[in-house]
Amino acid sequence: MLRKLLKTILAFARDHKLAAIGAVIMLLSVVTGLFAEQLAPKDPNRVSVRKSLVPPNAEFPLGADNNSRDILSRIIFGARVSLYVSMTSVGLAAFVGVLLGIVAAWYRWTRAPIMRLMDVLLAFPGIVIALTIIAILERGVENVILAIAIYQIPQAARLAHGLALSAQEQTYVEAAVAGGESDVAILSRYVFPNIVAPIIVQISLLIPGAIMTAAGLSFIGLGVPPPTAEWGAMLQLSLTWGRLAPHMTIFPGLALMLVVFGFNVLGDGLRDALDPRLKGRG
Repeated sequence: MLRKLLKTILAFARDHKLAAIGAVIMLLSVVTGLFAEQLAPKDPNRVSVRKSLVPPNAEFPLGADNNSRDILSRIIFGARVSLYVSMTSVGLAAFVGVLLGIVAAWYRWTRAPIMRLMDVLLAFPGIVIALTIIAILERGVENVILAIAIYQIPQAARLAHGLALSAQEQTYVEAAVAGGESDVAILSRYVFPNIVAPIIVQISLLIPGAIMTAAGLSFIGLGVPPPTAEWGAMLQLSLTWGRLAPHMTIFPGLALMLVVFGFNVLGDGLRDALDPRLKGRG
């Protein structure tokens, strides 16, 4: 089993080299977030006034901000916050959206109300929905997760709805219905396993958008509250001090760009690998 998995991974890396690079970036970012305490050279929230805005040097490899906080340490801890917020929000959105999509496909009487609600949510830009929710619930990590999840639910729901409609027309599903199996058994044993691959691809493509949204909310002051290290908040702070200390802008921006790039190219590679209609295209 392990040998087969390793062979599949190596084949994927050979056929999708850019996606493999994205997978390495994703893995490194996850490891960085999980082991932030062990990897960060300093306390990310330790404040001082003696070495504020110092450029990169031996003591501060990526420089210090206006409060003498080590930027490298804050970027490392920021990876934890960004990935936690994005993955949790996308996971929540996928769970609720897929459930609603499958229910709407299987039970016709629920189709109109569920899908019209999804259409209403899709009619508004995601950032507008997120801003409205944050304005109502106030700032906080949990509220940011909820805000991002709510506007991503329709995307997961519409994808699951279309896939489930197609799956329920297959012969094995019709045979299960004729055999008298329960709805729960049919959906869990025959429908969901056959639509899970495109959903995994969709999840991988939603995560970078969630990272950018979380950073954007923090950038305008409505995201993760200070002094928590978060990339968007670091970039917002650099607006004031960026001219005196360009490293405050450059390094958090590079971290954000690199992680978003990694998830995007990984998602594209997974889509090409798992969608048989795209195989063979150069």
